[in-house]
Amino acid sequence: MGANDNSIVTVTVGDVDLEGELLVPEGATGLVLFAHGSGSSRHSPRNNFVAERVRARGVGTLLFDLLTEAEDETYETRFDISLLTDRLVGATKWVRQRDDTADLNIGYFGSSTGSAAALRGAARPETDIAAVVSRGGRVDMAEDVLGQVTAPTLFIVGGNDHPVLEWNEEAYDMLAGEKSLKVIEGATHLFEEPGALESVADHAGEWFAEELR
Repeated sequence: MGANDNSIVTVTVGDVDLEGELLVPEGATGLVLFAHGSGSSRHSPRNNFVAERVRARGVGTLLFDLLTEAEDETYETRFDISLLTDRLVGATKWVRQRDDTADLNIGYFGSSTGSAAALRGAARPETDIAAVVSRGGRVDMAEDVLGQVTAPTLFIVGGNDHPVLEWNEEAYDMLAGEKSLKVIEGATHLFEEPGALESVADHAGEWFAEELR
């Protein structure tokens, strides 16, 4: 299911317009917002691959740029987790104000530094997030709020992704709600090994399909 003219959207957060792609299968009860890592964008081939598998399970997806082009050129801004979190929370508000997505249960899929934004966003009571999935996440950058994340949360991390694996194991113990940790054996940070990304996509798809019903 590729992009079409109707799927390209402009996500307005405060006074900033962010480009995005919104695809919602018929009959969907949930929508997943993707928070990509630093130096990536809504065109991330890995996130798009995961999004496709998520939609195949009847769940909608919104892939959008958390930063404007100018902001993305600045190294500091890419790692400004509080800014990324504000953008994700703003996009959540934007989704809830649209007639076609207002009633959907919302989930967050974060990768790398985007995982920190996803967890920080989920910890905010006003977002009312129903599920979170983190792929190779810098979850250590959200340690102080993990006890406030009550949404069912899945950490997916590569078995050979050091020290991210250790950070995920430590952070996992701090999560307050329902949780699961999937270690993809032999996989490194970008899950480029044969079958690794497929495994990520299947775990994520099943988690969202179950929790966003």
